[in-house]
Amino acid sequence: MTKKNSLGRGLGALIESQETEPRKVGMPVAPKINGGVSEIDVELIDANPYQPRTIFDEETLNELASSIKEIGIIQPITLKEVEGGRYLLISGERRLRASKIAGLTKLPAYIRKANDQNMLEMALIENIQREDLDAIEVAISYQRLIDECDLTQELLSKRVGKKRATVTNYMRLLKLPAEIQLGIKEKKISMGHARALVNIEKPQEQLKIFYKVVDQDLSVRKVEELVRTRNMPKEEEKPKEPKSLKDYDSLKTDLSKLFQANIDFKRSNNGDGKIVIPFKSDEDLERLIAIFDKLNIK
Repeated sequence: MTKKNSLGRGLGALIESQETEPRKVGMPVAPKINGGVSEIDVELIDANPYQPRTIFDEETLNELASSIKEIGIIQPITLKEVEGGRYLLISGERRLRASKIAGLTKLPAYIRKANDQNMLEMALIENIQREDLDAIEVAISYQRLIDECDLTQELLSKRVGKKRATVTNYMRLLKLPAEIQLGIKEKKISMGHARALVNIEKPQEQLKIFYKVVDQDLSVRKVEELVRTRNMPKEEEKPKEPKSLKDYDSLKTDLSKLFQANIDFKRSNNGDGKIVIPFKSDEDLERLIAIFDKLNIK
């Protein structure tokens, strides 16, 4: 299969070339592609020591690696140039890990300067106003504003003048498999189709319906009906025996570290329950809400 150019003209135009930090004489030069996106040797990229996420699911990483082998990188990673011609990862650790599994030696990346946050924010917001951007390019712009400009979704919605629900709907598209994201960019499916597909949990099921939409030219309403049918519980399926709360001790510990709070799990005999995140004050609650926004949790 011939690989398609998965970056796109609009994506490459997000950051102009002059935003890349000048290099000293003798340092390796990263070749430019699509304006503000550069190709960087993976051996020059160092992990971010402040990355809060330390556990990555091996199966999903391998699935992403297979997708990258097939069609390439849809969303470039973001790096900051440091001393010695090396780069520090700002965002995109899953893409970096999966690319290494896929055997890639170079990755498309945005290169951030240490003090260019305001300029970057203005460039991204201005770019979002363009009429020729597709939904994926808009979603990537929103994600970059959150990741690189340290914005919550609430602040982001105010910055771009959109309702928070609108911002959320765009950003959810980045959870779709790369093939579907590419289909949106190439106008094989609409935003309405994609929003329906996001409601399916398994990527394999999302792809099945995506291919059916493309082959049969299904309407958005038809796709919504297919999604509702697939999400309906099967009568013959018996409820699984609920696990003991001890099985979730590791998750409880990880969540407590993430939210810096004493997370508690409560569960009844029939299997339902809740996860309790305590807070001590209005300020503490706002801190928790900011964490949820940063993690894009709905």
